[in-house]
Amino acid sequence: MTGPADPGAVRLTAPAAALPAPRRAALERAAALFRAVPDFPAPGVVFQDVTPVLADPAALRAVVEEMIAPYAGRFDAVAGLDARGFLLAGFAAALTDTGVLPLRKAGKLPVTAGHVAYELEYGSAALEASPELAVPGLRVLVLDDVLATGGTLAAAHELIAACGAEVAGSAVVLEVAGLDGRDRVPEALALFAA
Repeated sequence: MTGPADPGAVRLTAPAAALPAPRRAALERAAALFRAVPDFPAPGVVFQDVTPVLADPAALRAVVEEMIAPYAGRFDAVAGLDARGFLLAGFAAALTDTGVLPLRKAGKLPVTAGHVAYELEYGSAALEASPELAVPGLRVLVLDDVLATGGTLAAAHELIAACGAEVAGSAVVLEVAGLDGRDRVPEALALFAA
């Protein structure tokens, strides 16, 4: 969740900016809640912390409602990526009367139905899914907090397909400019950019 050196750099993306005024205003309020943390995780990097957005009930609701709105009626379950994606997916599933499926870092689930290894900008990682994802034709909406290089979200898509389910769509809270994540998951909806 790194962004430009300007601490006020979080802004609405074009799809979010095109929303009707009341919905756009709720997202503009949420954008103001991001906390810029200079020199984290490394000198010269400004980390855009989404935690204050998640901690504010009105902002959390506005963000999750807009993440799921384009996919209304097109998914049967919501998958959240380890770890903040779990919070978003749980709330989205509750709002839509669907199930929630955690896509976990390797070794965290007691029983798995699939495993996908992938490369990150700083090493490698793997995602695993529980057997509840292994339902042919299950339509899954994937939620996460950030789109950076796109590796984790692309791995989630691969894992869902490997388990026999279908990706109904993907949405993230924040897209980090300049890391080319959009190249790997061009269809992902992002509400904010930094």
